[in-house]
Amino acid sequence: MIDSKDLRHRLEYAGYRVVKGVARALPVEVASRASGRIWRTIAPRLYRQERVMHNLALAYPEMSEAERRRLSLAMWENLGRTFAESFHLDRIVADGRVSFASLAEIDAIARGGPFVVCSLHLGNWELIASAGKPMGIPFTGVYQRISNPYVDAATLKTRAFLYAGGLLPKTPVTARSLLKAAKTGGYPAFLADLRDDRGAAVPFFGHPARSNVFPALLARTTGLPLYAAAAFRLPDVHFEIRAARIPIPETEDRYADAVAATAALQAQFEAFIRSAPEQWMWGHRKWD
Repeated sequence: MIDSKDLRHRLEYAGYRVVKGVARALPVEVASRASGRIWRTIAPRLYRQERVMHNLALAYPEMSEAERRRLSLAMWENLGRTFAESFHLDRIVADGRVSFASLAEIDAIARGGPFVVCSLHLGNWELIASAGKPMGIPFTGVYQRISNPYVDAATLKTRAFLYAGGLLPKTPVTARSLLKAAKTGGYPAFLADLRDDRGAAVPFFGHPARSNVFPALLARTTGLPLYAAAAFRLPDVHFEIRAARIPIPETEDRYADAVAATAALQAQFEAFIRSAPEQWMWGHRKWD
């Protein structure tokens, strides 16, 4: 007998399949544009808009309310586009819609051996890992499980092809798996811009923001280079990946070195965001 919770999950999954079917039936440009317009229209009327505007006021106090409002609308459109594009990841990659800002730089990074890479919720962040195949790199990613197990499994299936080194659920033992991967020639990959209540408070747009220290600590412990990367949105559902190496101090205090590297990582994230603020996800609780 199906219990009420499982029934709800099955109904949600049925809805997910309908949305996916519609999105996959459309050309990627049409699906992306339509979803962007829908999100731009509906999302600003929902509760999360208040936090978006609050965060924008913290980050850009010099900006007028009208300018922040326009920026928020563009942000919702980007998120809507990213949602629809999540059903087309395989086609976006196969069609060669992802390029690199500097092929020479990417080649130098690839030839340098294993590293730790951190990205942020900017542009279409799902596509960062698509750099793995042309670079010959088996990224090992981490993802947050979705509460609906049917939707979680389906979502994992659509993204798994990007991570030749595996896609791990975020659990208490994931850190050990990533440490093992890093020590055996793997390439751990993180989304590291969200708030971490147990993290270190480092500057972000001029305000302290608790940030995840683990990626920098992993790099400091293993001696691997640390990179920040972002997949910026270009016109017509094309994307450009940009990367920057993050300096890691090496003193007798390993944790302090990791905190300093985390501050440098968040500073690079801020630089990425300032170059395209409408492409970052402003609606989460980043600051206290």
